[in-house]
Amino acid sequence: MRSFASDNNSGVHPEVMDAIAAVNTGHAIAYGDDPYTQAATQKIKACFGDDADPFFVFAGTAANVLSLKQVTDSYHSIICAESAHIHNDECGAPEHFTGCKLLTSPSPNGKLTLEGFKYHLHDFGFEHHAQPKVVSITQATEVGTVYTLDEIQEIADLAHQHNMLLHVDGARLCNAAVRLGTSLRAMTTDAGVDILSFGGTKNGMMFGECIIFLKKDLSTNFKYVRKQGMQLASKMRYIAAQYNAYLDNNLWFRNAKQANDMAQLLAEQVSSIPQVQLTQEVESNGVFAVIPKKDIPKLQEKYFFYVWNEAASEVRWMTSFDTTQDDVMEFTRNIKTALL
Repeated sequence: MRSFASDNNSGVHPEVMDAIAAVNTGHAIAYGDDPYTQAATQKIKACFGDDADPFFVFAGTAANVLSLKQVTDSYHSIICAESAHIHNDECGAPEHFTGCKLLTSPSPNGKLTLEGFKYHLHDFGFEHHAQPKVVSITQATEVGTVYTLDEIQEIADLAHQHNMLLHVDGARLCNAAVRLGTSLRAMTTDAGVDILSFGGTKNGMMFGECIIFLKKDLSTNFKYVRKQGMQLASKMRYIAAQYNAYLDNNLWFRNAKQANDMAQLLAEQVSSIPQVQLTQEVESNGVFAVIPKKDIPKLQEKYFFYVWNEAASEVRWMTSFDTTQDDVMEFTRNIKTALL
């Protein structure tokens, strides 16, 4: 039975698995000097622009942390939403490895606002305060909402006015692109994004993430940072092969659309249940709802999912590329049985 706990719990898309198997013959030069990594690099440049400089790593936390470390010094600060993954879910790794101070702003719908960003823009050049250097946003956000192209551009423009950089945690970037009906480039490179953590694990890949520096010179000497960060894969062809499959034939789009569509279906089905109150606009592949606290354990006996906010009795239901209509309808029936 498929769960609704996390898109990390899903399997690997068959086209990705086939791509891994296809490179699993013979020998290939290690550490990224193989033809598969070179092909993936060209595909990423075609997708994000000629200046895009991609570096493959093992995990999403590493992608966020090392990309931030590359462009900061320990006296800098990083501005993000209070719900950001780098603030709540990375065990202090950003602070530990960068030495930077994280400055957060309220984000009830998951999005950092211009007002929240501006709140931290002060004391530039004052040696007693950490100096703002990077603003980081998550697309789609941790609560499933999506920044519009204009919102991204506004944050990028404000950052650049203060000689800062815009980093995007794109673990669910493809879900956001599907929601907006736009290209990956339009939402990143063309919107002023400087650095991107481009994920695929939550959307049908097995493992591996990609740090993409979207502006010239930002990646200078990053190969040493990646090595020191223990993220240089010797058999990189197995990560690269997945991105080749991911970017071929719009697999990223097909997977994300399926997940988004199933989240919309789930939201429609549960919204008619009086005991279920949706708490966020469903814009990607997450459904957030308040349900009676006493009924949560009973429902979790059949379907594993996370409680997002214990105090508010708010739960999170995530759909994946392999979630089907039958999965959603069966889950809805179990919700009704548990709550009614």
